[in-house]
Amino acid sequence: MKGVLLAGGTGSRLRPITHTGPKQLIPIANKPVIEYAIDDFKEAGITEIGVILGTQGREAVREYLGDGSRFGVDITYIVQGKPLGLAHAVGCARDFVDGDDFVVYLGDNILNESIADFVRGFEQGEYAAGVALQHVPNPEQFGVATLDEDGNVVRIDEKPDDPEGDLVVIGIYLFSAQVFDAIQRVEPSARGEYEITDAFQILIDEGGPVYSHRVDGWWKDTGRPEDILEANRLILDDIESTIDGTVESGAEVVGKIDLHETATVEDGAVVRGPVSIAEDVVVGDGAYVGPYTSIGPETMIRETHIENSVVIGESTIEAHETFVDSLLGRRTRLESKDGYLPDGRRLVVGENSRLRL
Repeated sequence: MKGVLLAGGTGSRLRPITHTGPKQLIPIANKPVIEYAIDDFKEAGITEIGVILGTQGREAVREYLGDGSRFGVDITYIVQGKPLGLAHAVGCARDFVDGDDFVVYLGDNILNESIADFVRGFEQGEYAAGVALQHVPNPEQFGVATLDEDGNVVRIDEKPDDPEGDLVVIGIYLFSAQVFDAIQRVEPSARGEYEITDAFQILIDEGGPVYSHRVDGWWKDTGRPEDILEANRLILDDIESTIDGTVESGAEVVGKIDLHETATVEDGAVVRGPVSIAEDVVVGDGAYVGPYTSIGPETMIRETHIENSVVIGESTIEAHETFVDSLLGRRTRLESKDGYLPDGRRLVVGENSRLRL
């Protein structure tokens, strides 16, 4: 079985962060979103992976993933070009798949459980396709699945106004090679895209059983700043404390801390976990790094209170301020204007920004 990883989205809901880089490389607990998907493929025994690239950020994705060897996989790049919908993206992988069954994984999804059971269940039957499903409180925002008495999918309604249930498609699919013929018959939707749900319906209408697998653990689509922050919290909840860096005398470090060996917590700084601190970070005098915060590489923080936030990296934060629930882009510089000390700010700051607060 092969893997197809979709990395061609524009990330419009994450602007300005995605003006200068693809959403799939935004770090969650100091690890790019797309790498979690690679790990899931590998854990399920899938090492041949086709990465679908769009028009934006594709060179950055290529540079980060390379040929896949440092992750223990073999990566082939497939250029979709202009994004015309999920069915179109999957159709671009036909030559790569070459008649095999394959898993499709949206590159901005994160699961906290393995896809191995999903893959095994599909392989044990004679299915045309398979979908991972989860119960959610807001099904009208997703594709809603209807199942028959055997648990097979008989219909998927895309973002219905009045959903019949709360079991939704979460963006991880399994397909036999039959899907490519179905995709060729999909017509553009009202929004001008080739919808994967229409390809599913063609398979169902022609008698191809569609396997369903319910995901019990948490799942996040990291398409918005608040989703990034929530995924960061969920991942940090499960980290183990690995304090490999330098903690100076007089610094206070409490709770689960992932401190890189080249990072330093200086005298007078306070770090309360769960927190992830990447390479070449300095948490300096007067800094407080609170729970559920990830500090990306080559960042300096002094005289600042920050918690429940993601700092992507290469930044300087010396703001004499309190920051909460914030997503700070790469090479951000935050510094204070004298005499103005608010209780707290909530920011989404793009790459190469400089703010005087």
